[in-house]
Amino acid sequence: MTDKLLLITLLVKLGVVASVASILARASGFRRLFFAEKRSPAQTLELLAFFLVPLTLGVWVRLVVPNFLAADISYETVVLLGLLVGPGWAILSGAVLSVPAVLHHEYLALPFNMIVGLAAGTVGRFVEKDEVWSFTPFIDLSLYRWVRRNLIQPRVDRQIFLLVLIAAMEMARDWIARAFPHRLFALVAGALWLQALVWLSAPIVVGIALKVWNTLRLEMSLEEQKRLLLEARLDALQRQINPHFLFNTLNSVASLVRSKPELARKMTVKLANILRALLKEHDTYVPLRDELKFTDDYLDIEVVRFGADKLRVAKEIDPRTLDLPVPSILLQPLIENSIKHGLEPRINGGTITLRSRLEGDRLLIEVADDGVGMGERPASSLRRTGAGIGMKNVQERLEVLYGKQARFKVTSNPGRGTSVEIEIPAAFPPR
Repeated sequence: MTDKLLLITLLVKLGVVASVASILARASGFRRLFFAEKRSPAQTLELLAFFLVPLTLGVWVRLVVPNFLAADISYETVVLLGLLVGPGWAILSGAVLSVPAVLHHEYLALPFNMIVGLAAGTVGRFVEKDEVWSFTPFIDLSLYRWVRRNLIQPRVDRQIFLLVLIAAMEMARDWIARAFPHRLFALVAGALWLQALVWLSAPIVVGIALKVWNTLRLEMSLEEQKRLLLEARLDALQRQINPHFLFNTLNSVASLVRSKPELARKMTVKLANILRALLKEHDTYVPLRDELKFTDDYLDIEVVRFGADKLRVAKEIDPRTLDLPVPSILLQPLIENSIKHGLEPRINGGTITLRSRLEGDRLLIEVADDGVGMGERPASSLRRTGAGIGMKNVQERLEVLYGKQARFKVTSNPGRGTSVEIEIPAAFPPR
């Protein structure tokens, strides 16, 4: 092989590993298995298939296609699997990757790959995973910083150790290939400086793959932290609405104790049903049908407290919307707000109207009343002053769950009533 062809091969090899690492990173199945904290043997075999199927084919391509030696990155793959998966699986992978080579009389490929897998896997057991992920062949060349760091806390520099180990095993492969021609594949150069590039290319190839996957690992970690933060915020909002709702409902039942004790007893039973529903573990989303059942219990209590002649409930529900998912405890705070701030100040009471309809892939829900309205306060001031904790809570939960895909609109006409419109995706939100 000429020096020019060898240099081209090294450059192509870097491109091959970057492409393979990027393609694997885009596969959702690979990400799920590769970054799992624990894997079953079956899952590990499934993960290895992502590596072994294309890269064993690469060894075969190197053997049958002239001058396409860069397709064979089996040595670097075994090193990576040893560091990240473990010695046993790396040994197995090394054996599988050597099959095309052995069939073409490169008999030393099998024992060499298995020894590399054992060595890399053993080192991987004693090196922290973060140090593996942060591995780079471009080490700190400052002798002053290295001496100062090791004088303060003497230790083995694992980054340098990994670099030396990978390069040393590549040097050993070169020596074996020279001693036993055609029995083990290696890139052999005539000039020492060029052979040194070959030795250093192995840790660079390993470093490129690790950098690609580490970037993906950090992105997934940030996404997971964001998800946990949203869940924590949602949980806090849920915990905020529950005691608020219970306090107001208990007040409603307490108002009946002296005047209508038997009715108060029935309402207490109904309140117990509400408490049971609130205190048990429930999903973030429930079908609209279940949400309406929950609000019915609350409205039954409120109708008794106000009187059927002063608090009326109307429903205009599209049957197609009943099984669509909505955030749990979505309607009750809005209904409570309508009663407390819209109908209660009116001597003659009024009507609460619940509406739902489906428009394309959007679900529209409306809670309206014909009460006193919200005065001259614009809807934009809701977040700052608002009509109570309930409405602000609903608005914040919609923002957490749907982001910009949700619309929350308040329309109020003094003396004529208030309408709260919610527009959300009809299917589960893609967040």
